[in-house]
Amino acid sequence: MKQLDVSEDFFRSESARLVGFLAVRFGAHRLQFAEDVAQETLVRALQTWPYRGMPANPPAWLTQTAKNVAIDFLRRERRWREKETDIAAEQARWLSVPVDDENEETFADDTLRMIFVCFHPQLSTEAQTALALRTVCGFSPAEIAAAFFTSEGAVSKRLVRARQRIRELGLPFSVPGPEDLSGRLDGVLDALYFLFNEGYKASSGEALVRVERCQEAIRLVSLLAEHPTTQAPRVLALLALMLLNGARLHSRTDEAGNLLRLDEQDRKSWNRAMIEKGGRCLALSGKGEALSLYHLEAGIAACHCLAEDSGSTDWGRILTLYDQMLTIVDSPIIRLNRSVAVARVLGPEAGLDAIEDLPLESYYLLHAVRGAYNAEGGRNQSALECFRKALTLAPLESERNFLKARITELGA
Repeated sequence: MKQLDVSEDFFRSESARLVGFLAVRFGAHRLQFAEDVAQETLVRALQTWPYRGMPANPPAWLTQTAKNVAIDFLRRERRWREKETDIAAEQARWLSVPVDDENEETFADDTLRMIFVCFHPQLSTEAQTALALRTVCGFSPAEIAAAFFTSEGAVSKRLVRARQRIRELGLPFSVPGPEDLSGRLDGVLDALYFLFNEGYKASSGEALVRVERCQEAIRLVSLLAEHPTTQAPRVLALLALMLLNGARLHSRTDEAGNLLRLDEQDRKSWNRAMIEKGGRCLALSGKGEALSLYHLEAGIAACHCLAEDSGSTDWGRILTLYDQMLTIVDSPIIRLNRSVAVARVLGPEAGLDAIEDLPLESYYLLHAVRGAYNAEGGRNQSALECFRKALTLAPLESERNFLKARITELGA
């Protein structure tokens, strides 16, 4: 068997693309059908490519195979339900012609169109986001649960209810018109933000960084930023945030895949072109009147990217930006992240005070951060206890290796 040089994220992104491609042609009410066809298509790729080699154009191969699989499935339905003899031929014709949709010119990308469909106003907010992350972004229920600090079972129930609701309502596959677009845009941006974050710091698996996920999120937000109907300041701010953080992706781990702290990273390896483009997007995003979390997070990312070294980082500015974030959303995660700036500006004792009552006891980073502040304050025994607690909760091997190194360092 030949070795396939294809990442897991390639199949995830292609699965999302195929679902969008099929849902365009069969309707969102047949979402389960689209997912089944996409899954069978990827299974055939895994069965075929190791022996015959990678096709010259893998996405095109997958698209054509998905068409064939869909026709096969439809023929089975015809025989099972004793439908008209020409149904398979008619469906095959639908698969071979362009989609007749008045909004086709608005969003030609199937993945982006499918994301907007997931945020149909007749679905609950929780169902919208879960459906988008599962169907379009390729997240597993466990990854979605990690993003929302809930259980995998709760996410699975949301997905089942969402699919049932789509079938009951017979929701059409159509991008909303300009007058309704803004009502779905915030949800779409949130989903793409989650997609990027899951690439920037994975919640499961072997790799800490999933570059392909970040690239796909940047691609989709770039499409939104380029189109006049969605070129809103908050879209440009999110694109700026992704570009500024994405510029540092390859320096976040060492050659063995272990986590590197910001002050340990090689700043010369940061992608200057992405930083410059992110800065331009951030400047353009300031033309609006509304201030979003994306603006503030992008401002924090810019502070890190523009500092010549870790010692010259403007932590006072970063703390001010975090304080502004809390006026928009008072989140335990924001408070945890803010505590880092507090510790840099006011010292580790103040950092500890800032996270004293946070309801994040099952989150490993709370204990890791608490351990770092104790270590900086000279309380090595307390720091060791915190790092050991974090070690029991850390989901990734690279994170566990980082914590083990800190424990060894303090123990010595």
